[in-house]
Amino acid sequence: MQTRRSFLATGISVAANSGLVRLVAEDDARITSRRPAGTGREAQGLEVLMPRNRVPLSFVIDDSTCLVNMGHFCTPQFAEALPHRTEYKKPWREWPREIPDQFVRKFGEWCADRGVRGKYSIVPYPACVGWVDREMPGWSRHQLQESLKLVRELMVPNWDIHPEMITHTRVIDLKTGRPMNTINAGTMENSYPQEKKSVDELASYLAYALRILERCELPCEGITTPGGFGNLVKSELSLAVDQAVRDVYAVDLPHYFKYVRTGDQSTEPILEHLRGVGTDGLRLTVNVPAGTGDWFGGWQGDRVPEADRYCNQDATAGRMVELIERRQPAIMLCHWPGIYSNGTEAGFKAFQKIVTSIEARYRDRTLWMKMSEIGRYWAARELTRLNRIGKQMTFDAPFAVDNFTFRIANANGPAHLDLNLNEVTDMSALAAGTWYQAEQDQIVCINLPRGRTLLQWD
Repeated sequence: MQTRRSFLATGISVAANSGLVRLVAEDDARITSRRPAGTGREAQGLEVLMPRNRVPLSFVIDDSTCLVNMGHFCTPQFAEALPHRTEYKKPWREWPREIPDQFVRKFGEWCADRGVRGKYSIVPYPACVGWVDREMPGWSRHQLQESLKLVRELMVPNWDIHPEMITHTRVIDLKTGRPMNTINAGTMENSYPQEKKSVDELASYLAYALRILERCELPCEGITTPGGFGNLVKSELSLAVDQAVRDVYAVDLPHYFKYVRTGDQSTEPILEHLRGVGTDGLRLTVNVPAGTGDWFGGWQGDRVPEADRYCNQDATAGRMVELIERRQPAIMLCHWPGIYSNGTEAGFKAFQKIVTSIEARYRDRTLWMKMSEIGRYWAARELTRLNRIGKQMTFDAPFAVDNFTFRIANANGPAHLDLNLNEVTDMSALAAGTWYQAEQDQIVCINLPRGRTLLQWD
């Protein structure tokens, strides 16, 4: 079944017409960058592994925001812009207008208890209903403030917060803060822009959304595009993400979510527009793709979840199992209305089964991470300069990263890094500050600081 996040072989032309397509990630010579000489995953008997030598897991939640059920409010706006699409003729009036905070709390607490991490969108002006930093008509100011407080206290520790553009429906005129007068596919964010835009123009649009979240005291290191936003300006969009996120939040490594990768495509993050040299001057944007479609309740919350497409009951089949066995980042995609499922919570129940099944089989082989953490790890993995001379190693890292894990070939004896690292006798116990002897090799895990780190062993 095609969804707004589906890949269509007809690509950009279809996206421009429908405005609702999330393209599969593809290599683009204008965007993807070669890493500097001397950096990479292997050098002189050193090999950088995945964090804690585990497969990263993450859960990407699109179309979430405070209080507003985007499925209910988006559908009639898409119907007006694209009146011939049957998807928008559904009985949206029968769906709840709100996804209540009690459900956010229920979901967030369940995930926190199991270490689930990922990305949670906050649409700043959801479907033009109201502004999350000001007023949300239909709810009191107190209700809105309590909803934001819940996100800050419960979700932020384990989830990246992204704006999903400004409205996720209508394109906003930045001069007036109001939707464009004309209503058609070209004035919907899902297919914006319809012509070339400069990096500065795109960055201004992204920054407008980011500043709203900043006023809500929500941290942010990246953005999510709604559907086909930026399909005609992919290279410029990547640079605009870097510019806008740095300008508003002063983070050192912006990232974004736009693409879904399917089949045999790699789900590893892509380092884009790499420029600068050394450990101090590098700049880039990290493109972190998802590895699944949305097989929960869909963006309107009215579909029957297909949990087995992610992972069956004994975790022997499904896309997540496939990615874990391939040792590739396994990032699940959903839409928040499809987790709430218009009040039945069918999507949430399916998600609980998936997480429980993965945990039962792969507990010691996987690690839940935010999208920003996965992107940061891959940047450090690809760009840290490794050097080994005898029993000494240096790591020149342009970015600090937790759980940096590497294999040292033909190494025996305890490793040292300022303080002695502790040996563990089971690979599953490997964590920052420890090492594991694997026959003739050592596997070491440290929290790697930015700059030069020296490690040696007896």
